[in-house]
Amino acid sequence: MITYNLTDTGPDSLYEYLCKCMKNDILQGTLKAGERLPSKRIFAANLGVSVVTVENAYAQLIAEGYIYSIPKRGFYVTDFNSMVTEQKETVSEETIPMAGGDTSYFADFSSNQTSSDLFPFTIWSKVIREILSDSRVQLMTNSPCGGIYDLRESIAKYLKDFRGMAVRPEQIIIGAGTEYLYGLLVQLLGNDKVYGVENPGYRKLESIYRSFQAPCEWISMDEAGICVPSLEDKGVDIVHVTPSHQYPTGIVMPISRRYELLGWASRKEGRYIIEDDYDSELRLSGQPIPTLQSIDMSEKVIYMNTFTKTLCSTVRISYMILPQKLLSLFYEKLSFYSCTVSNFEQYTLARFIEEGKFEVHVNRLRNHYRRKRDMLLEALKASRMKGKISVSGEEAGLHFLLAIHTKLSEQSVMEHAMSKGIKLVPLSDYYYGETRKQNIYVMNFSSIDVARADEIMERLYKSCN
Repeated sequence: MITYNLTDTGPDSLYEYLCKCMKNDILQGTLKAGERLPSKRIFAANLGVSVVTVENAYAQLIAEGYIYSIPKRGFYVTDFNSMVTEQKETVSEETIPMAGGDTSYFADFSSNQTSSDLFPFTIWSKVIREILSDSRVQLMTNSPCGGIYDLRESIAKYLKDFRGMAVRPEQIIIGAGTEYLYGLLVQLLGNDKVYGVENPGYRKLESIYRSFQAPCEWISMDEAGICVPSLEDKGVDIVHVTPSHQYPTGIVMPISRRYELLGWASRKEGRYIIEDDYDSELRLSGQPIPTLQSIDMSEKVIYMNTFTKTLCSTVRISYMILPQKLLSLFYEKLSFYSCTVSNFEQYTLARFIEEGKFEVHVNRLRNHYRRKRDMLLEALKASRMKGKISVSGEEAGLHFLLAIHTKLSEQSVMEHAMSKGIKLVPLSDYYYGETRKQNIYVMNFSSIDVARADEIMERLYKSCN
């Protein structure tokens, strides 16, 4: 029976510490691939902790792909040791815009618009007044091309505390939205490189890359995320992925696929992974999934994130984290660009993060969206839709997938729903060139009025009959 000393867990909760201990044993090979783990009840009794502690630890390990479960048989260690070894041998010594919702719909599941009630206007305006009073000289001084140091330092500290990422402020480049930063990356890496995007995926990415005359390939996915062999087959140099919560499928890339992807990048000079972590703060169950960047030892990951999801779409502040080699190249080639975010917004956000207000705000958002998601799912289960649907990808972010089991065509379901004031977006819209699964819908729920949940489900039921 495996056992751990849980008397000194440091700042971690019991389940977090247990999770870390088990991860370490899996990575070190102490817990071997395919090994069956003890049941939650037996393990809890052996460790002298509650069953809930073990249950939470197992749930997080499953979410990150370290272990898997087989119904009525138990929990098992994932087989990815060969991929870890390959990655170690090859290293040498490192979003989605919120669309404006159409208020004429009874329920618009295409909209990412957030309610103005969620923005911390009072606190934000107070911070602005403080900045205007305390930082007049800095506000009138031109920002460095990568952004003001205060904001980059605040972001670096936040990422260390809450995402386990060790980055220097100098590695962080601030920009007005991820679309602008994608453009900088194409100029940095070259439009002679082949860029790969997930299929299904965020369609605007292809438009951005092609606008810079950069070749773009759509890469198929399976249940674990992007298919790495296809990157080789299509000659991809730079791949764009959303591993913590794939858009639109909601897939969380397991640790085995992450190491496989890192191994692909490390095998050839000039290959890079763009990790888009667009809604990582809004994981609604368990701990945030560790980033690719945090396990990358060969400096092949370019990390990107945005404050669009956590603040609002009109606060256009995003950032990317460059590996050291690319950072030097960035300042050599692109330092003539001015930072596209105003000093007023940068200093305000820096203090907002530094004083812990951003953390409080994100916790409030998580609670709000968790309640909203749960109310929608409960309404689905209680409705006449219950026997006609299946849900997936609901653990994180502001959308989930709803599969409707009906003999009607996808087009008919959408037209019937539209006639009843319900706007649906099919998953098939996000595919390029492949056979597309029908009657699966991407349910963005951020702008949905959950007080209407029962009526929404009734209208959906009538739309698919």
